Amino acid sequence: MEHLYAPWRSEYLNGKSEQCPFCLCVSELQKDKELGILFRAKHCFGVMNRYPYTPGHFMVIPYKHEEHIENLSEEVWVEMSLFVREGVQILKEHLKASGVNIGMNLSVAAGAGIAPHCHYHLVPRWIGDTNFITSIGQTRVCGVDLEKIYHKLLKAFNARRA
Repeated sequence: MEHLYAPWRSEYLNGKSEQCPFCLCVSELQKDKELGILFRAKHCFGVMNRYPYTPGHFMVIPYKHEEHIENLSEEVWVEMSLFVREGVQILKEHLKASGVNIGMNLSVAAGAGIAPHCHYHLVPRWIGDTNFITSIGQTRVCGVDLEKIYHKLLKAFNARRA
């Protein structure tokens, strides 16, 4: 297997903190840009994934620190679902995604990296975005500036609130 030098990954691999990173986003209101917050609604917020599968990968997260979706109120669940639907539309319109993977990994057994705080993933996809380097080389390549993607999505979410 080839190795890709990616020192920024050490923050994820070694930086597991006692504090939930999503709860940090809830409490640090003055750091929205630094944290990659796309929107804040009544019961949930959107944030860019720091370690995206594809450019534009973001999450919809309830403010409530809750592992089990069945414990979320109907109001929270409906608002999250509406933002997932809006996020899909934004990814298609503004990033020209050909498709979108939507998913939740519920609990550690299902592969959740941050299991105690449930969250949706929205992963934009394009035809041909998985090529030999991912399939054979076991390496992911990100060929775009993620900060520019953040600003594009932030602008799209803000325009819908205006």
